[in-house]
Amino acid sequence: MQALLQLWNTLPGFVHSLAFILAVTIVLILSVAYLTLLERKVIGWMQLRRGPNRVRLFGIPNTEYIGQPFADVVKLLLKEIIIPARANGVLFRIAPALALVPAFAVWAVIPIAPGFAIADVDAGLLYVLSLTSVGVYGVILAGWASNSRYAFLGAMRSAAQIVAYEIAMGFALVGVLMTAGSLNLGTIVEHQRGMVAAWNWFWLFPLFIVYLISGVAETNRAPFDVAEGESEIVAGFHVEYSGMAFALFFLAEYANMILIAALTSIFFLGGWLSPFDGYIGDHNALRSVPVLGLLIGDGTHWLLVKMLFFLIVFLWLRATFPRYRYDQIMRLGWKVLIPVTIVWIAVEGVLAWLKVGPWRA
Repeated sequence: MQALLQLWNTLPGFVHSLAFILAVTIVLILSVAYLTLLERKVIGWMQLRRGPNRVRLFGIPNTEYIGQPFADVVKLLLKEIIIPARANGVLFRIAPALALVPAFAVWAVIPIAPGFAIADVDAGLLYVLSLTSVGVYGVILAGWASNSRYAFLGAMRSAAQIVAYEIAMGFALVGVLMTAGSLNLGTIVEHQRGMVAAWNWFWLFPLFIVYLISGVAETNRAPFDVAEGESEIVAGFHVEYSGMAFALFFLAEYANMILIAALTSIFFLGGWLSPFDGYIGDHNALRSVPVLGLLIGDGTHWLLVKMLFFLIVFLWLRATFPRYRYDQIMRLGWKVLIPVTIVWIAVEGVLAWLKVGPWRA
């Protein structure tokens, strides 16, 4: 083990970065695959049915339904990718990748553990805002390049919806910036150190709710999935896609769900900070207990727990609410969420002037 550590330390920095990128990518791909299974099992439980319960993991006994994501991948790989005769072939092929890649690239600046991010850049918040805005181009290109009215209508719906809710998300993050005073995501997490009430959700509660709702709308998840309203426009912007080309759009949706869960946890729930921080002191005897000490301390496991909570909320919303009408979605984005964020930013300004809460000297 010592020899491996010495070898690791002798490797150049770019090799370290490539290794971390590869590790994060593999974990994300597997997480996306099993999130599709989790969705079917959770919604099945909510609707009093079993969900997937047949496919074993490579035939291993007592692994029923664990192999379902791999079966789905094999099925989609074997399906033919059909490109419409009058479609724009280049853009038709680029669109799925353009929808998926930004959801993975944002993880370069996500603080996964205390003091660790693949790229610890000071403008991390701007990087997140810019890349999360790129995904809509994949949707628009898919609708336009397909040369289909249904696909194009779905793309236009999605573009209008994402623009409306991105403005609300941007204003919500302005509130986070005003609180932390930094664009660095690691600094934003550290600024929330203390008791649970010191996390941003407490002082920025309206912005927290707005960001979460906007995140659901950004990912085109129910009840905001009018871009793929099958009862009105068949399957929306990806109606002409099949096989792995369709699967990339499918994976992009789930990758964006994981990303929004991570960003919401970082901006409003303290990221990898422990909820026991401020309650159990650094010199408390519990800290010295071998396993318990690690569990109650700061770490990646707390970020994962918070992400899982938000992912369950995503699935819960899908199982609970019917799809909203397009005009209702636009009204909520423009006439409710954006005004709420503007008002609360003004409230933050007053709190900062009075030096209340996180703005205390």
